[in-house]
Amino acid sequence: MTYTHILVAAAEGIATIRINRPEVLNAINMKVMEELVDALEASDRDDTVRCIVLTGSEQAFAAGADIREMMDASAMEMLRRDQFARWDRIRKIKKPVIAAVSGFALGGGCELAMSCDIIIASESARFGQPEINLGVMPGAGGTQRLTRAVGKVKAMELVLTGRTISAGEALRCGLVNVVVPVESCLEEARAWAREIASKAPAAVRLAKEAVLKSFDTTIEGGLEFERKNFYLLFSSEDQKEGMRAFADKRKAEWKGK
Repeated sequence: MTYTHILVAAAEGIATIRINRPEVLNAINMKVMEELVDALEASDRDDTVRCIVLTGSEQAFAAGADIREMMDASAMEMLRRDQFARWDRIRKIKKPVIAAVSGFALGGGCELAMSCDIIIASESARFGQPEINLGVMPGAGGTQRLTRAVGKVKAMELVLTGRTISAGEALRCGLVNVVVPVESCLEEARAWAREIASKAPAAVRLAKEAVLKSFDTTIEGGLEFERKNFYLLFSSEDQKEGMRAFADKRKAEWKGK
């Protein structure tokens, strides 16, 4: 697929996907989502890629949805478009996805960041779900992921008032993992990606699955899922190598098998 709104590069086992619509602060339209999902799924299939970094520019990770694309749509037209189907595919990406966020991450931009597994924020980052100011509400997971990340009270505040929060407040709320200077944001995300990429690929994949499962089931169901994934890893060559390397006091050499 030829991309017009994103840039993709790969090195050191890391795929970096950058939203590239600077003229509209990386506003997300259906074409952007089509390209993003295609690039994410291609990276997920690529055995040379072990972790994915998703980013924008220093001014904006993504300033929201492209309002012009939907402002005159009817309810039936929105239903026919099924534009959130692509968002559901992001959740099915098996490899870890790290968001490197600078500038605005609002509306769909905040929802996109929250769809990732880890969020590295720069000091300039601002997060929010301002859809209420347009007479609508979050539709790409904002009410659900934000509540799980920051709790009911804070989520109600942000969703019902439309206010935005700084990177520092996002860190205190538990929305992001770390806050770094703007010039360090992408490299910090890549450093985290390199660390994850250095681990056994199957263990990383199944561990991510288990953490995500905790949001979909009871504690009993989650524990059962975790144990099955744990046992499954004992059929991998990497489990044997990892434990032998630990016993031999040497660095493990992962094969991804």
